[in-house]
Amino acid sequence: MGAGLHNVIIGSGSAGFGAAMTLRASDPNCRITMITMDSLPFYHRYDLPQVFRGKQDWRDLLDVPPSHYDEMGIKLRRNSCVVDVDGAKQLITLAHQENVAYDRLLVCAGGRSYVPENLTGYAGLMHGFGSFEAAMRVYRDLPKGGTAIMIGGDMIGIDLALTLLEMGYKVALITTPQTFWPHEVSADEQSHLLRALEAKGMKVYEHSRPVGVARNARRKAATCVTLEDGTEVKGNVVMSFCGLASSVEFMLGADVDIERGILVNPELRTSNDTIWAAGDVCQIWHDREKAYKFYHGWQNVRVMGELAARNMSGTHEIFDVDVENRIGVDKQGEISSTFWIH
Repeated sequence: MGAGLHNVIIGSGSAGFGAAMTLRASDPNCRITMITMDSLPFYHRYDLPQVFRGKQDWRDLLDVPPSHYDEMGIKLRRNSCVVDVDGAKQLITLAHQENVAYDRLLVCAGGRSYVPENLTGYAGLMHGFGSFEAAMRVYRDLPKGGTAIMIGGDMIGIDLALTLLEMGYKVALITTPQTFWPHEVSADEQSHLLRALEAKGMKVYEHSRPVGVARNARRKAATCVTLEDGTEVKGNVVMSFCGLASSVEFMLGADVDIERGILVNPELRTSNDTIWAAGDVCQIWHDREKAYKFYHGWQNVRVMGELAARNMSGTHEIFDVDVENRIGVDKQGEISSTFWIH
């Protein structure tokens, strides 16, 4: 490729991958670098429950083979942690002190699993599910027919829970205010959804928040959750599915506005003219509601990445801030959610 503008994308998830492919399609001569903490190229994290359906080879989850990045002239920097972005100097600093200069930057760093504040001290005892490696640890540590304890039950967790039930495992769900995140549901709606889960065989614990997590003498990981009323919920693995917290710490020196996420206009541009953001890391201005809002789910995230890339290349497209956000139970008793559409 020629020595065109250098576009750097932080993050290699759905938004980042879609953005990279779109940038290359719109400009065959620009430089594209993707920086990610992941050890693997892009794969659909929404497909991680498939490890319980026999897909334990990471190659089966990849969207494209690793060689595709070289063929497209995209430099993929794996196992690389961004610790600082200097927005004035247009310079990225990596954890090993390397500096990477950019002309245009797109932040698609996503988010990390949120753990309720009263349980953060127990985070090291719980299993994660945000990467292929984490999913495989759950697969190895959860015996066939064993019980997975889920705290919260956001839509990522509910998807995994339904897969586990279908494959012969047991699931104990402990509700929190984040249950069915990112959907906001009324008490009646939540009750209806929980009854649908119980009809699938899920054990649901309501009205008593989790206050402690413990392991038994033979295990390093947690196997028991204590509720405020004294109930002990026992199983084989414990996971927190309480929504996502945006990964924005490294952007504090980037001269961009940040609230819970990176604030962007409907064109996904930040307050710094050389920086855009897309996916779970950003909040988009909704003019009618006079508020910055998150838009989660695979479909929204991919659309954002591609739209931001086109705008980085000179267009002025607007993200649809009134995109549908729906959850319900169909006539067959199945839960449906726009979050799962992809």
